[in-house]
Amino acid sequence: MDGFKGLVIILMSSVLVNNYVLSRFLGICPFLGVSKKLDQAAGMGVSVTVVMLIATLVTWPIQHLVLEPFGLGYLQTIVFILVIASLVQMLEIILKKFSPALHQGLGVYLPLITTNCAVLGVSINNITDKFSFVESLVSSLGCGLGFLLAMVLFSGLRSRINEDEVPSSFRGVAITLIAASFISLAFMGLAGIVDNLFA
Repeated sequence: MDGFKGLVIILMSSVLVNNYVLSRFLGICPFLGVSKKLDQAAGMGVSVTVVMLIATLVTWPIQHLVLEPFGLGYLQTIVFILVIASLVQMLEIILKKFSPALHQGLGVYLPLITTNCAVLGVSINNITDKFSFVESLVSSLGCGLGFLLAMVLFSGLRSRINEDEVPSSFRGVAITLIAASFISLAFMGLAGIVDNLFA
C-alpha cells in the first residue's frame, strides 16, 4: 500500500503542486503560444504528455544501463536532447498521417516540443530525484497531465479575455502574462493538499 500511496503522491504533486509550467516555469513558449484556441491547446498538451512519457521510457534505461555503468553521465543532456528530438520527429510524422488538422493547427509549435525545456526537465529531474522506473513514468504522466491542465485552463481564460473589454494599456501580452500569473497563484494555493492526501 505504501508503494501505491507513494505513486499517488508523485502523480498528484506532479499535476498540481510541482506543475512544470505554473510552478517551475518550464515550457512557457507553447503555454503562451498555443493557448489561444482550446483544441490546439489540448492537442499540444496531449502531444507533450505523450512525448514526456515516451522520453522517460527511453531515457531512464539509457541513463541507468548505458551512461552510468560506462561513466558517461556527463553526456546526459546531449543524449536526452537527441532522444527527445527523435521522438518529436516520429510524433510529427504520425500526426501528419493520422491527424492532419491537428498537425496543421499546431504548426511550428510541434517541432518546438524538441526544445521544450519541460520535456527535458522531466527526464533529467526523474534521474536527479532518484525515482525508480515506475516512479519516473508516473512522474512523467503527472507532469504531462499538469501541462495539459495548465494549457486547457489558460486557453479558457484567454478566450474569456478576448470576449471582454480590456483597457488599452493592458491589451496583448500584458493581459496574457497577468492572466498566467493569476493561474500560477491559484496553483500555489494547492501546495499543502498533497501532504494531507493520506493524513
